[in-house]
Amino acid sequence: INAEYMGSRFYTMEKFFIFLPLFALFIVFQCVHVVHEGHIGVYTRGGALIPSITNPGLHFKLPFLTQVHEVQVTLQTDKVTNIPCGTSGGVVIEFDKIEVVNRLKKDLAYQTIKNYSINYDKTWIFDKIHHEINQFCSGRTLQEVYITKFDELDENLQAALQNGCNQWAPGIEIIAVRVTKPRIPEQLGANYENMEAEKTRFLLARETQRVNEKQAETERILARIQAETQSEIAKLEMEREILVKEGMKKLQEIENEIQKVKKEAESEVLAYRNEKEAEINALKLSAEFIESQMLEQLRNVPKSLYTKNVTSLLGELKGRPVSYTHLTLPTIYSV
Repeated sequence: INAEYMGSRFYTMEKFFIFLPLFALFIVFQCVHVVHEGHIGVYTRGGALIPSITNPGLHFKLPFLTQVHEVQVTLQTDKVTNIPCGTSGGVVIEFDKIEVVNRLKKDLAYQTIKNYSINYDKTWIFDKIHHEINQFCSGRTLQEVYITKFDELDENLQAALQNGCNQWAPGIEIIAVRVTKPRIPEQLGANYENMEAEKTRFLLARETQRVNEKQAETERILARIQAETQSEIAKLEMEREILVKEGMKKLQEIENEIQKVKKEAESEVLAYRNEKEAEINALKLSAEFIESQMLEQLRNVPKSLYTKNVTSLLGELKGRPVSYTHLTLPTIYSV
């Protein structure tokens, strides 16, 4: 009996020493935890929030008593789906998805979580979206919600969410809101599709008209530019022709001036020559010149003398002045 008792006790102690390291390793794993990048560690003990926040990295906690929650403090996108709302006309429509890009401020994370728990975004984003969508739809018609005022919805939602957070949860920052087109009843959807088709045809016709107007305006501008260009060319041609004519006129004036000077010079030469000729002619009218010319003419005229005494005639001729010696001697005939 003692041997059996000792054997069973030894077996029990052997199992204890086998499971003890495993238990110690389990405890260690329960104490150690990791906070990932982009998150903070928030701790609760016995359901109460502990005023201790850890940054990303390796940390320790009390096993079994303390629970750790990783809370994202970088940009995150909350997707709110299947949001029904009723328009002012009583038509019920539904938004399939609305995305809200938000961020929890790290310095205000503890206060926000303390006031609204780890699921703070359920209160201020998910539930708030439903409320604001119903507020938006209830005061507008289906035409406004679906078409004319739809582009304002995301801005209105962002402003409403941020205003509520600023007043009650300043640790939440709303970055952007993206809204998908709501689903409307099929019959109304067909009507809107037909309306969009008509609108598209109208826009196409208006764009075609605008293109034609632009083309006509372009043609008018081109025609005006071409006319102005031709006018400028004609003006330049006229100016060039005027310059050529003025140049020719100046050349003609210079030529006329040259001819005038030339004529004046010729006139002066002619007058001078006439004056000299007149002086020469005046000299020619003197008695001595007349007598000289007469004697010159007489010298060339053959003469015949008839005399009975040739000797006495020769003596007489020898007694004449020297100027007469140049006269041609006459032929003397003895009678």
